[in-house]
Amino acid sequence: MTYRFPATRAEGLARLAAFVPLAGHDYAAGRNTDNGPEGQAHVSLLSPYLRHRLITEPEVVRAVLARHSLSAAEKFIQEVLWRTYWKGWLELRPAVWQRFVDERDRMRAGFPDARAIVAAENGMTGIDGFDDWARELVETGYLHNHARMWFASIWIFTLRLPWTLGADFFMRHLIDADPASNTLSWRWVAGLQTAGKTYLATADNIARFTGGRFAPKGLARTAAALTEAPIEAPNALPPAPPPRSTGPSLLLVTAEDMSPETLFCVAGPISAVSIMIGPGLSAGEPTKVFAGDVVEDTACRLTAHYRCQAEVSPVIDAAAVIAAAQNAEVRQVVTAYAPVGPTAAALREMAPTLGAAGINLCQARRSWDTRFWPHAKKGFFAFKEQIPAGLTAEGLAGR
Repeated sequence: MTYRFPATRAEGLARLAAFVPLAGHDYAAGRNTDNGPEGQAHVSLLSPYLRHRLITEPEVVRAVLARHSLSAAEKFIQEVLWRTYWKGWLELRPAVWQRFVDERDRMRAGFPDARAIVAAENGMTGIDGFDDWARELVETGYLHNHARMWFASIWIFTLRLPWTLGADFFMRHLIDADPASNTLSWRWVAGLQTAGKTYLATADNIARFTGGRFAPKGLARTAAALTEAPIEAPNALPPAPPPRSTGPSLLLVTAEDMSPETLFCVAGPISAVSIMIGPGLSAGEPTKVFAGDVVEDTACRLTAHYRCQAEVSPVIDAAAVIAAAQNAEVRQVVTAYAPVGPTAAALREMAPTLGAAGINLCQARRSWDTRFWPHAKKGFFAFKEQIPAGLTAEGLAGR
């Protein structure tokens, strides 16, 4: 299997430049076809770089609109904004994430057929395509989006396995998995996200969009939606408070945003940098390799950019942050805003400990998120109506 994701910002920018000519008609025509790891010619393969913000959404959209009109590149730009939409949707309804975590943990502890989970995760079900995607995911850390939908549908409706354990399998192995996109996409397949609307994988559709590589037999013929208790109404997006001081700060870098030099440009001097990858990349071998490489690249970039040494820690740890801040003689830690998920929880848990030590923790939210997230109150189609105005407000109106 041949997917490779060199974990550098330079690689992300190079891939973006190479893909831009294909972001119009070529992408729209071929994006739904999964040709396997050796033949993904019609998708960008930028998702690991966008997920960890080695490159940013405005950089991608700006490059695309410099070559294509908004209408010509509409499908690709909408795909970029889907990730933004999912993050905004979950940010306005954080209890949905906790609901997932609680149910996942219950299923981990109490699902009676552990052997069925092992068989599914190891590609030993005997289902054509499904087993191949399970192995592809574990070996490469990536799956085509259409394959993800088929896999989730078969997991839920054919194998009748808990959706939360399938979502957890993806979270542990996909390099580009973020809590919002992964969790809510699985909820959508299951009929929870859009209540009553499910996604049913069929042999004909799989054969058509894999070029005949797979034609599984015995798939579920119906997909009855899962049900749940009503979810909370969306919250208002709280403002992101600015730094309390314009003086020197410690920059804390997490897996949520690995190009902070594009965010913290003029907010005040950075005296020291701590890179704490935290829970954002951890489980599968490809994610571990990506994590190690991205930390090395980010440390090199930030050392040069801020002219100070970058220290690295494998976890987000309050004691280590306090020690780094005290060594740098600063009273403020700045970091890119972490959306709902494990990193946000780790930062939230750490903040009181830092405060007790006289150190302020400030999370700076990118204007892209502040601009678009409040529009994720309903479905994507309502959100989509706000895209042209949002891009204009971000200075990305295109030609």
